[in-house]
Amino acid sequence: MSIRKQSLFLILLILVADQMLKIWVKTHMMLGQEYHILGNWFIMHFLENNGMAFGLEISGEFGKIILSIFRIIAVAAIGWYLVHLTRQNASNGLILSISMVMAGAIGNIIDSAFYGIIFSDSYFRVAEFLPEGGGYSSFLHGQVVDMLYFPIIKGHLPGWFPIWGSQEFIFFRPVFNLSDSSITIGVALILIFQKRFFKHQETQEPLPADIEQK
Repeated sequence: MSIRKQSLFLILLILVADQMLKIWVKTHMMLGQEYHILGNWFIMHFLENNGMAFGLEISGEFGKIILSIFRIIAVAAIGWYLVHLTRQNASNGLILSISMVMAGAIGNIIDSAFYGIIFSDSYFRVAEFLPEGGGYSSFLHGQVVDMLYFPIIKGHLPGWFPIWGSQEFIFFRPVFNLSDSSITIGVALILIFQKRFFKHQETQEPLPADIEQK
């Protein structure tokens, strides 16, 4: 399988898994509802947010539009870069890592662009798919579905700790989704293996015909 096909397959695989999980959560859980998968270490906790990965957001109506437009531009730029890498015979690891970032970005764009149109809200009820009265919002104003929560370590910071002394400490506190994970893993792989991914191509030895011409 060529690297282009591997890249496309990886993007589609992540998108399908991400959307299947989000749609299941949206149509089976109410906001704030949770299921304990592995005790208190792995919890399926349904949240929605207006913004970026791990619940970060830009507040306000215009903030939502700006973020959605930025996401679309970013995906277009990543797509162009991905095509460029495949044409330049770049490292397969780099191409697949960028593919993961692109898949994650597209996954969250789908929520933002369409979920407000195709779902009712999830406040105190399970959302309805394609409700008669229309969805809870308009195009590009949907909310991103998060559900993965790993509060593995809980405790309190020591009293001498600056600013947050004696406050409750939870690791890992943010609730996220598969798209967020895909972006994070893709970026982490690029940072960890950057020397291998971006190493300079060795100069090709001249062909015999070239030597003879010289």
